[in-house]
Amino acid sequence: MRLENKIAIVTGAGGGFGEGIAKLFAEEGAKVCVADIRADQAERVASEIGNAAVAAAGDVSTTAGIEAIVSATRDAFGEADIVVNNAGVTHRNQPMLEVDEETFDEIYAVNVKSLFLMAKATVPAMRAKGGGSIINIGSTAGLRPRPGLVWYNGSKGAANVISKSMAVELAPDNIRVNAICPVMGETGLLEHFMGVPDTPENRARFVATIPLGRMSKPLDIARAALWLASEEAEFITGVELPVDGGRCV
Repeated sequence: MRLENKIAIVTGAGGGFGEGIAKLFAEEGAKVCVADIRADQAERVASEIGNAAVAAAGDVSTTAGIEAIVSATRDAFGEADIVVNNAGVTHRNQPMLEVDEETFDEIYAVNVKSLFLMAKATVPAMRAKGGGSIINIGSTAGLRPRPGLVWYNGSKGAANVISKSMAVELAPDNIRVNAICPVMGETGLLEHFMGVPDTPENRARFVATIPLGRMSKPLDIARAALWLASEEAEFITGVELPVDGGRCV
């Protein structure tokens, strides 16, 4: 039980990578707040986990949404030891000038501003507890960008750099901050990333760019997050960990 007696918040946990992370954390002994803007999906995942989970609905791009998530965690279990900022959105793969301003603003609010808001809401309590672990789900898009995803790539580049910057500033408080950078995965955002229908032929085109020959899966990301959150990684901070099957080599 690598996370026994730990309390974790996982955002965007109503499906995809976040669901995988929340479930694995609970299996390893953590109490988990399953946070998602979709209340029904958060409730579904929390009910599947059982007594070790609480569901919280909240928009991570707003102060009120973050406060709702943190309060639900505190009321159910206490202050968080671990935060996984997984919630994210993208624009459809398309020429950069075709993305509208509203979409651009949403991407940076959810993918970047949420990191600021969550830090404001949780870092003071982590300091008081003597440490913690923050894991931001960045992307290989911030390391080795694909065309057609310019503004999404930029938001994940920001998440990656913010993670390293936070790591340096919070190290004296024993708060470790790391980024996980998944390659394109089998999630609900897949068609947006590809920009074409999700067919076997189109998948094959993208899989051909990944040396290990497949897309990422929620369990791949969950296992990386578990390691970074555990004591096994107690001397690891400020890394951008590609979980990408060799895509960034």
